[in-house]
Amino acid sequence: MTADEGKKVRVPPRWFERLAWRAHRGVVRVTGGRVGLWPPKPGKWGAFRLTTIGRRSGQERSVILAYFEDGDALVTMAMNGWTGGEPMWWRNLQANPGAGADLKGGVHRRVRARAAEGAERERLWARWAELDQDLDEYAALRDIETAVVVLDPAGD
Repeated sequence: MTADEGKKVRVPPRWFERLAWRAHRGVVRVTGGRVGLWPPKPGKWGAFRLTTIGRRSGQERSVILAYFEDGDALVTMAMNGWTGGEPMWWRNLQANPGAGADLKGGVHRRVRARAAEGAERERLWARWAELDQDLDEYAALRDIETAVVVLDPAGD
């Protein structure tokens, strides 16, 4: 048995995750994105702000997400801190796939979301696994399959 076998991944308490996410969004908002957003680097994911339209409220909703680039597309995962259920931002995108992505340096992109499927999903999941060695263990904590979300450039 290797040192990694039998290792159980741990997630922080839900209250801590929510507090950290709120603080992160606040830092990005207060600094205009100068702090809290970063591009992916070799072997590491980046962070960007995604703004969706609420499926019920019609209001803009923003969240900070991890991503990597696949050609012109941004790739992220629809997870709730590795707990069950789908995050609201993903439900919003399923109802209205058009969104805005703010990247480091004030770069804004209009994007259109879709779930990766089949061989594309397997390929992108494998890329995530290169960035996070515990990916499969974290995914096993969820009661549903984690959607791999592709944000393609929108033509509008």
